[in-house]
Amino acid sequence: MVTQEQRRRQLAREKFLRQQQRRTSARRKAHARNAVIASVLGVIVVGSVVSYATGVFKKDDDKSDAAAEATPSASPSKAPDPCDKAAAGKVKKLSYKKEPAITIDKSADYTMKLQTTCGAIDIDMPASKAPHTVNSFSFLTGKGYLDHTKCHRLTTNGIYVLQCGDPQGTGMGGPGYTIPDENLKDKRLKGDVYPAGTVAMANQYNAQTKEGRDTGGSQFFLVYQDSQLPANYTPFGTISESGMKVLKKIAGAGEITGQGDGAPNATVVIDKATVTKS
Repeated sequence: MVTQEQRRRQLAREKFLRQQQRRTSARRKAHARNAVIASVLGVIVVGSVVSYATGVFKKDDDKSDAAAEATPSASPSKAPDPCDKAAAGKVKKLSYKKEPAITIDKSADYTMKLQTTCGAIDIDMPASKAPHTVNSFSFLTGKGYLDHTKCHRLTTNGIYVLQCGDPQGTGMGGPGYTIPDENLKDKRLKGDVYPAGTVAMANQYNAQTKEGRDTGGSQFFLVYQDSQLPANYTPFGTISESGMKVLKKIAGAGEITGQGDGAPNATVVIDKATVTKS
């Protein structure tokens, strides 16, 4: 005969097991979702030239495990565009055969200023942590490479980033050369989290095949909310407080698909990009 107390304990155990099963299922679904989004953060290599696909960090799209706090909706978002009209001018069609020689002061800090249609975003870049990356942006901005380019992708589900740096505005563009991964052991990435305010490179790394290291080019992503991502993307800068307000305004307007990953509703154009020694 099962006593009332024994029955109560049995029901409690069964309830606990059901809860654990639901939690395990939810974790698996979240992991699968984030893996798909992250794999969208990479870059695609075409022939001998790196062409940045659409996946964040796949450079836009391929990699591994890819603001205000936007929440995906069932239908495309109709949020108003909070940004101004882009300055007159056209994107320059530039391509280079090899990474530029390092000419920056590796012991100095640099600031990359993105004058966008939504406001100015300043990024502090310590050259000692990512000299190849900082030098590359110093070179590219000096050539006007980023001027008049669109930030083509906003992710608001799983990871929280705005992706920029593609002259084509499609996630397929790059400078023609690649740079090595750097600073992947940065203490800020503890727990495989890229904290809000981080700026990092998109690349073509595939965590499953372990292929695609050192494939960064010109595409980068700005993190507006802590994002769970493996430490596979070079963290090279930190966004200023005022820049974060601009970034959150952009994220708050949402993206066009309503599913959490697409072109931003805000028309984010980098009118002018510069890099100066701090």
